[in-house]
Amino acid sequence: MECKEFTFQSIDGTTIHARKWLPEGDLKQRAAVQISHGMAEHSGRYEGFAKFLTKQGLAVYANDHRGHGKTAGELEQIGYLADENGWGLAVEDMHGLTDIIKKECPGTPVILLGHSMGSLLSRAYAQEYGGDIDGLMLSGTSGDRRLLIDLGILASNMEIIRIGRRGRSKLMDRLLFGSFNRRFKPNRTRFDWLSRDDDKVDEYVEDKFCGEVFTAGFYCDFLKGIKKLSRVENMKKTPTGLPIYIFSGEKDPVGRNTKGVLRICSDYKKIGIEDVSCRIYEGARHEMLNETNREEVYGGIIDWIKAEGFCGSQ
Repeated sequence: MECKEFTFQSIDGTTIHARKWLPEGDLKQRAAVQISHGMAEHSGRYEGFAKFLTKQGLAVYANDHRGHGKTAGELEQIGYLADENGWGLAVEDMHGLTDIIKKECPGTPVILLGHSMGSLLSRAYAQEYGGDIDGLMLSGTSGDRRLLIDLGILASNMEIIRIGRRGRSKLMDRLLFGSFNRRFKPNRTRFDWLSRDDDKVDEYVEDKFCGEVFTAGFYCDFLKGIKKLSRVENMKKTPTGLPIYIFSGEKDPVGRNTKGVLRICSDYKKIGIEDVSCRIYEGARHEMLNETNREEVYGGIIDWIKAEGFCGSQ
């Protein structure tokens, strides 16, 4: 299995960098998993998970979101989505990749897996283009805290006035993420909250495309995007027949130690989503695909895919 890198054009002309991993040999492709990565990381970090999926006969596709990884290109461009409608354009980029998957893998079910920020983009995607995917998996997602989101939007707008849309906002970084690492003192790094696996945390710290302080414009787009997707009238746009699998670490600060995760699961059920399942992993932190028990997590994902009928017997 070899990772193949390619690019495609977004609706606004932005060149989007992407990766794909396809099954080798006589393995029959059964489904395609489209990955939407998290904030301040990139699709290349999913190589190990992608290799696991291809061994199960699944195709894997992932793009670097705008402002991230090779789509950003230069480090100076990391952390900025667009001058206007950055969040919406990131969703459109994902839809562009889905179109490519459908052309390259005709008739194959497409399962969208979003992690962290990518899970929020994926929830927004399901509201706009839910009919174009067959399943939705959410990792490290978070619940709606409307007052804090409104305060964050206000603060990010003030930061835009102070330092401009492209100015890097240490204030917003502290407001949104400053408390996460405190729960894991004594701290070894700034990112202990990501995983119990020190090697995986170190890989993140050493990756030049990871962990940057993002721009004021990004935070404004990000928070407005969360506010929009959290409205009940928008949540109801998600197809009621779309199977959804939510998984999270018990000690993930993004999901408020399961409170926010369980809230999302409950909200989906309240609006009539027929097939919602949730799995919490004891003691685990934010990046479930990079946790010490990741093989168990991988197995849970495959079990769900098989249970939904996306993966036939070999």
